[in-house]
Amino acid sequence: MLNFVRRSLQLHYANSFLKCCSAYESLLRPNASRKLSVTAFQKDSSKSKLPQLPVPNLDDTLVRYLKSVQPFLSPDEYKVTEALVDDFKKQNGTGRQLQKFLEERASKEENWLSDWWLNCAYLEFRKPVVVWSSPGLVFPMQTFGSVADQLTYAANMVKAALSYKEIIDENKIPQDKIGNDPLDMQQYNKIFGTCRIPRPQRDQITYNNNSKHIIVMHNNHFFKLHTCYDGGNTLTTEDLYDNLLAIVEASLEKTVPVGILSTENRDTWAECYQILEKDNKIVLREIETSLFVLSLDSICDVSSANAQTKAALQTIHGGGSKCNSGNRWFDKTIQFIVSRSGEVGLTYEHSPAEGQPIAIMMDYIVDYVNNHYESVDTSTTRNYSSQNQKLSFFIPGELNEYIRNAKGNINKLVKDLDANCFTFDSYGKNLIKEHKYSPDSYIQMAQQYAFYRLHNVPGAHYESASTRRFLHGRTETIRSCSVESIKFAQVMLDKSASGSDKVVALKDAISSHKDYAINAMKGLGIDRHLLGLKLAAKELGIEVPKLFFDAGFVRSSHMRISTSQVASKCDGFMCYGPLVLDGYACCYNPREEQINFAISAFHSCKETSAAMFKESLENSLDDMKDLITAK
Repeated sequence: MLNFVRRSLQLHYANSFLKCCSAYESLLRPNASRKLSVTAFQKDSSKSKLPQLPVPNLDDTLVRYLKSVQPFLSPDEYKVTEALVDDFKKQNGTGRQLQKFLEERASKEENWLSDWWLNCAYLEFRKPVVVWSSPGLVFPMQTFGSVADQLTYAANMVKAALSYKEIIDENKIPQDKIGNDPLDMQQYNKIFGTCRIPRPQRDQITYNNNSKHIIVMHNNHFFKLHTCYDGGNTLTTEDLYDNLLAIVEASLEKTVPVGILSTENRDTWAECYQILEKDNKIVLREIETSLFVLSLDSICDVSSANAQTKAALQTIHGGGSKCNSGNRWFDKTIQFIVSRSGEVGLTYEHSPAEGQPIAIMMDYIVDYVNNHYESVDTSTTRNYSSQNQKLSFFIPGELNEYIRNAKGNINKLVKDLDANCFTFDSYGKNLIKEHKYSPDSYIQMAQQYAFYRLHNVPGAHYESASTRRFLHGRTETIRSCSVESIKFAQVMLDKSASGSDKVVALKDAISSHKDYAINAMKGLGIDRHLLGLKLAAKELGIEVPKLFFDAGFVRSSHMRISTSQVASKCDGFMCYGPLVLDGYACCYNPREEQINFAISAFHSCKETSAAMFKESLENSLDDMKDLITAK
């Protein structure tokens, strides 16, 4: 059940398009108004103007559910599922009892789902956050001719990030909206200073928004860097550079990679953390309360198809124990990465925030660095203001085996992740809009078509929809695989089908996707409601209904395609691992004349291949272009 639930990963922005789906498209890329501050609608949440997340009508959810499972069931199997649904929703039955519990919960809570969601989707998720949960975000590639160039860029990046933090603190972040409806902005306040703490069974989160320091990592060493002078002003770019240079010179040799423990299974990491806490509480506290981590990476020969893929792998996992995976603290919400070989970006721990605030921060930082870049005279030695302090761990002998195991485990995971990132440059969203199609729905159907032409079976398909129009809103699932999407793929592959038949099938598939997406963003999706019903059963101490073990539920929630649109102004992209072992991840940034894609799969699954999916996706997009442009 929770394989697909754990990552709401994933993001939702595109430009508004077509009046019939304007709410959908504007939520994918919310409008921003500078008239309202980040907390304008939430200073007193009890009086918030934001509505509460609704509890969907049970009968409506079950009708949509039955339609969504059809592609995965034979006629006989569908009859079994239909009977289970009928039994579940009958008067005075289990479904009505659970629905009543949710409605009562909603009457008492500001958001009936938010606490449950945080726990079950993230804090109770026990696999490593690396690959399985935390995305990487790749900034435009840089060229560093020297370490001095790397550190000058890093100093400017830190300056930009601190500038963004100041804007958040001053409540000057533009208010996101869908049309005239404001969106929940609380996640912006959780970008900086936040850290996940490993605990047995369920992790914790700490928020440290008022911190005045960052952590710099180099060659697996940790340094605390104060970001302000004694008078309170932020360090100059020159002082930041000088401190970063001092840090690099003080850590020329690699040390024991304590940070690699944060790549482990969460319960294993919790065991290690308890051991570390005995003698390293101060060091751990400094890391966890920092505004963010800056990882200064060494050159790493990561085997990859191209520079985009190499950059993606650096941000997702760091390349393994012999590269930069130990030069990380994966529990920090934000960890900037500046590699000596020019890869720049970040990895972020997903539990406190969705990707939208992170992507907007990326655009701000890239724009700030491009327009306010300060060169530093690296030829002279200055009497700079030393603001850095080395943090040294005491490593008990019992941790040595844990560290050895962590190295082996991350190396296996790194070896298994199959990635292929590329720019599709035949066309972009402008051409799609020109022909009156929703870019997001169009690209979603291209992925459905690509999967079907590869595997000849329907692929359960996750796309996240934002529910930020509601107080404490996070996400809902868009089930992009539908009866209509499969028919579209089949018609496209049918050599006897006419062009008009194919166009009709494409329009039907896109219309179905848009309808589902709009309902999901209204809080009327399937998956969060079903999750709530299941958790309600557990809260009431009653047996989880058979509906949740049925073939329809299991197959339709085994998300073999995990996708998200992360639109950014800069030429960047987000990347992450698949949700399931036999699946794909496909994140995309639709630009005017091209589309950036980040595809991943697992080598250990013989059925999947990132390179094959890339080829199939490109062919599908080309086929669709020929279809919509035919005269």
